[in-house]
Amino acid sequence: MSITEQKSTLLLKSYQQIRAFSEQIIAPLEPEDFVVQSIPDVSPPKWHLAHTTWFFETFILIPYHSTYIRFNETFDYLFNSYYETHGKPYPRHARGLLSRPSVREIIEYRQHVDKSMFNFLDNCHENTLEEIAPILEIGLHHEQQHQELLVTDIKYNFSINPLKPIYHDKRNEPGSSLPEMDWITFQEGVVETGYSDEGFSFDNERPRHKSWLDAYAIANRPVTNGEYLDFIEDGGYQEPAFWLSEGWTKIKDDQWEAPLYWENIDGSWYTFTLSGMKKVELDEPVTHISFYEADAFARWSGKRLPTETEWEHAMKNVEIDGNFADNKMFHPDRDYHSCNQMYKVFGDVWEWTSSPYTLYPGSKPLEGTLGEYNAKFMCNQMVLRGGSCTTHSTHVRHSYRNFFHPDKRWQYSGIRLARDE
Repeated sequence: MSITEQKSTLLLKSYQQIRAFSEQIIAPLEPEDFVVQSIPDVSPPKWHLAHTTWFFETFILIPYHSTYIRFNETFDYLFNSYYETHGKPYPRHARGLLSRPSVREIIEYRQHVDKSMFNFLDNCHENTLEEIAPILEIGLHHEQQHQELLVTDIKYNFSINPLKPIYHDKRNEPGSSLPEMDWITFQEGVVETGYSDEGFSFDNERPRHKSWLDAYAIANRPVTNGEYLDFIEDGGYQEPAFWLSEGWTKIKDDQWEAPLYWENIDGSWYTFTLSGMKKVELDEPVTHISFYEADAFARWSGKRLPTETEWEHAMKNVEIDGNFADNKMFHPDRDYHSCNQMYKVFGDVWEWTSSPYTLYPGSKPLEGTLGEYNAKFMCNQMVLRGGSCTTHSTHVRHSYRNFFHPDKRWQYSGIRLARDE
């Protein structure tokens, strides 16, 4: 087998595996579930399926596959997310208004594009393969990002239904005992962070660069539900001294009193999960909280959130292992095992940092339309690290930068504390 054939085989295998995982995620859904868009932040499941398919059609098949025939010309408008240099996107907030195309048509669209991609990769010339390989990798990681959004959006859509639908009947088993919160200290000095290996990374992870860090310490594990409950019971949501001004306004306007999905029933706290309502497990990492809540908890604790440089530097030797989407549990677990004295660094919950989402020194967006993928969102957003229980293990890296606006909490976002030394 030639080098070109080997590359083609590997890319095709990755394509098949990642596309198949999207179909596994939607398998428990009923047809009615596919069109719901309960808030503008979430998208209907069928839109995610179509948009990820549109990506491969738009950036690979149409420009590189000379005999490709589009499935439906209108889909180019309906399923463009935000690529203004490509064309006018359909309004995000209105995606849930589209009863048509039907779920059946979207599945047929995926099958049409997949068949064309299989044929294209099987017969791709070496020069073309070299050119499209980076685009295909972006497309595959893009689909994995949408797999995460699929799960979080399904959960939110289900949560507003009084029937509290059950997506799957999977519940975490008791794990190893909760370790005491301890502090791992790092001395001051110049550190290097950012991606530098040969494998895939997004443009926002590059280049590798130097930063000065003062001495600091970072917690050996995330904050738990039990610890966050102490904050609630101590009046944390009623004390303005702990809150940034915008955060205080937000919690008062929206009447937040606990993490998203928590509900006090007859004096006991319950939370909505994809397996239905269950009692809040005190030893699980707290999740579904905003940056504002994470920051307020840190202030109440007399600590702070780590910067993203501190986080990456502290975790550089921690193995990427944990509770990921691969487990199909889609909920933080209570199993604590250590790597280099750290617990639950990867998987379970994204960890808010105190760093705004900005370009690294010397970073440059990709050329052309794909240059819109990351850099255009570097405004008013905060960085999260580590991945969650809805992130696939093959998608996350030590340098991976997730980002959301500080008021968002429908993602599986949590807290790891830091302090000055």
